[in-house]
Amino acid sequence: MDRIRIRGGKPLSGSVPISGAKNAALPLMAAGLLADGPLVLTNAPDLADIATMTQLLRHHGLLVEHDKAARTLSISGNAKELEAPYDIVRKMRASVLVLGPLLARYGRARVSLPGGCAIGTRPVDLHIKGLEQLGAEIEITSGYIEARAPGGKLRGARIIFPTVSVGATENLLMAACLAEGETELVNAAREPEIGDLAMCLMRMGARIEGIGTDRLRIEGGATLLAATHPIVPDRIEAGTYACAAAITGGQLHLEGARLEHLGSVARVLRDAGVDVAETHTGLTVTRRNGLRGADVMTEPFPGFATDMQAQYMALMTVAEGASMITETIFENRFMHVPELMRMGARINFHGSSAIVRGVPRLSGAPVMATDLRASVSLVLAGLAAEGETIVNRVYHLDRGYESVEAKLAAVGADIERLPG
Repeated sequence: MDRIRIRGGKPLSGSVPISGAKNAALPLMAAGLLADGPLVLTNAPDLADIATMTQLLRHHGLLVEHDKAARTLSISGNAKELEAPYDIVRKMRASVLVLGPLLARYGRARVSLPGGCAIGTRPVDLHIKGLEQLGAEIEITSGYIEARAPGGKLRGARIIFPTVSVGATENLLMAACLAEGETELVNAAREPEIGDLAMCLMRMGARIEGIGTDRLRIEGGATLLAATHPIVPDRIEAGTYACAAAITGGQLHLEGARLEHLGSVARVLRDAGVDVAETHTGLTVTRRNGLRGADVMTEPFPGFATDMQAQYMALMTVAEGASMITETIFENRFMHVPELMRMGARINFHGSSAIVRGVPRLSGAPVMATDLRASVSLVLAGLAAEGETIVNRVYHLDRGYESVEAKLAAVGADIERLPG
């Protein structure tokens, strides 16, 4: 099993290209199930999760071609298999996003309950209840969601989400495009990845209003056709490299990053003493003076992203003063805390809140990654630590960060991947 070795203490300087967003690419790939013609996605990242979704779509019978040199994904053909099996779905939670498209286009689907990072329960009940409001009949048996649309068609409906859910919004948005009549999604998630999906669906011929708001209106019944769509830059990768610049006292230009997609992450970084400046090609991030503690609470977009919580905590471990970090999205997302403490961090946590008291410096140590964002938080800590840090179980990292050690090495980090 691969490991990453880091010798810290070097300020980073230079330019980092921001890849296409994993969290946008996965629902976009699932949208390929809806189209009569090929869907071509540009700016496609090369990630383990993309490979898993490719495997799943090919299992369904679609032709998926990933040109890594050209950074394109081409998805075409019709589904011949309507079951998404456990052996594939268990690897990645986003696999459940094939449920809505399969049900809407083919009238039935059998999808395993999903897996993914062990950061909380993340139930799919909102997906199921929403599809039932669109007329689906659903049973959960033997670990599978078995769904059918009476008469082979879903029907438009007004769906009010009791809580904001990115995945449920994406699944129902895709299903509504082929449902008969109008669907309104109220209290819909507003993440940039949802807007990216909606824009792609419109390129395919869907009729959608309210993009970027919490109220989406979809006029169903359209035939979705071939389209080409650029995947939006990854805001979480951008935020991560912003923290890398800040924690090392360096300066990085984040090529392609968009300030509006960071939401309150940019504001919180500025509160902590980090300059975040927009340029015509991306963002420049600089730590000119010392870091200072700043409190944060995770919230749906445009609030502070839960996917940035671990990285921000790593940053706060070397800030002056104290900061309180409160996690409101997932109940088990502090698994990186004991590993940061192995490196000398001072963190007390209880329930959903952690108090981080900054220390002058961290010390390198062997640490273990437990999930995707936790793994990169340990890389960030290693960049700032004295001595050598070994991050184990980096397969988590490969799910969501493209060529992370190469990108960091190119801007001055002493980092390398060690084969397992």
